[in-house]
Amino acid sequence: MIDNRPPLWKRALRLVDVFDLPLLTILALLTTVSLLTIYSAGLDYPGRFEAHARNLFVAFAVMWLAANVTPQWMMRAAVPLYIAGVLLLVGVALFGEVNKGARRWLHVGVTRIQPSEIMKIAMPLMLAWWFQKREGARRALDFVVAVVILAVPVLLVARQPDLGTSLLVLGAGVYVIFFAGLSWKVIGALTLAAVAALPVMWNFLMHDYQKQRVLTLIDPTSDPLGKGFHIIQSTIAIGSGGLWGKGWLQGTQTHLEFIPERTTDFIFSVYAEEFGLVGALVLLGIYLALIGRALVISANGATVFMRLFAGAIGMIFFTYAFVNMGMVSGILPVVGVPLPLMSYGGTAMVTLGLGAGLLMSIQRHRKLVQT
Repeated sequence: MIDNRPPLWKRALRLVDVFDLPLLTILALLTTVSLLTIYSAGLDYPGRFEAHARNLFVAFAVMWLAANVTPQWMMRAAVPLYIAGVLLLVGVALFGEVNKGARRWLHVGVTRIQPSEIMKIAMPLMLAWWFQKREGARRALDFVVAVVILAVPVLLVARQPDLGTSLLVLGAGVYVIFFAGLSWKVIGALTLAAVAALPVMWNFLMHDYQKQRVLTLIDPTSDPLGKGFHIIQSTIAIGSGGLWGKGWLQGTQTHLEFIPERTTDFIFSVYAEEFGLVGALVLLGIYLALIGRALVISANGATVFMRLFAGAIGMIFFTYAFVNMGMVSGILPVVGVPLPLMSYGGTAMVTLGLGAGLLMSIQRHRKLVQT
């Protein structure tokens, strides 16, 4: 019998041919930095480094699967995924598990899920689908409907309460609406309205712990051993790194356990202490390269849907990095946003891996006929 199958090496090449080489190189550099930092930060947490490496492997496996998905499939999945996500958020509000005063998890069979994570991808997917369907006949009403589509899950997540995730979902949707051509006049009016609404939000919408985070940001020394402890110790660690850092595994603030949540939300403090300002700039450059590559992929997208969705994914990486670095540096309130592919934790890492894989799929299908 004649074997007409291609050689094994060609079949193996097809498995990796779905990857975008520039994006994969950037992610490989980021993963290397991540593993080095987690190893140092997790010395006092047995098994933390191994679990982080396992999470990275799962994220890259999800990325490979997503890279094999076609943009047409993404279009078909947009509405069902959005509806499922909203229904799960409603389920969380009604039947979710309460932990530390927040209702964010929902038991499904033998496991539990955090539906708000689904919306980080489902939201830009849905809005990109919406504007694709209205290409060429876009009206002001279409943007109003888009805002409603965005507001429903954002309010459900904020109600849990989960300020960090609600901001990420909000940002993901706002980026799509902005890239779709929202007028600068409307953006200016909405900004003024948001500023004017701040007193109302402070008095009626914000929880006490959220108000405390803002007050702590303004003056962390008002409660140095309580609410301000995180920010004070984090900024000390970042500043003590100096220009070149104290060296890998040599961070005193880290290994004397002054930095809280040092493997998760405050991983950047560990990195900056050990690798200094130069290392921080290198990491910042890696993130800028990642975001820039995503925007290039967006610009080369063959359809409105692909361009809007890819642009939103790139800006989601920006939001994660900007908010995390801002909060650990004392520029923004602490809202529990992880540093992309650096912070320990499986859920956010898989979500970002999924986003990166979908970017690669869009890049691979960029030669579709322009619409």
